[in-house]
Amino acid sequence: MDFEKLRSIIVDTLGCDAEDVTPEASLADDLGADSLAAVELIMALEEAAGIHIEDSEAEKLKTVGDMIAFINAHKQ
Repeated sequence: MDFEKLRSIIVDTLGCDAEDVTPEASLADDLGADSLAAVELIMALEEAAGIHIEDSEAEKLKTVGDMIAFINAHKQ
């Protein structure tokens, strides 16, 4: 999944501004994702990437860059 696709999913799910979505951006601190929004985002990523993200792995995804790395490492 490329960065632009991920950015689009994050903006659609969290309702944040696209320019705020950078690889260094913290999902909670910079983009305002609370626990419910984080779950919705994980579900959207799973559907878009065709992967499953375990809860224990999802807890480690703190930044947009973490998500990119995880998806690229696990895509089929």
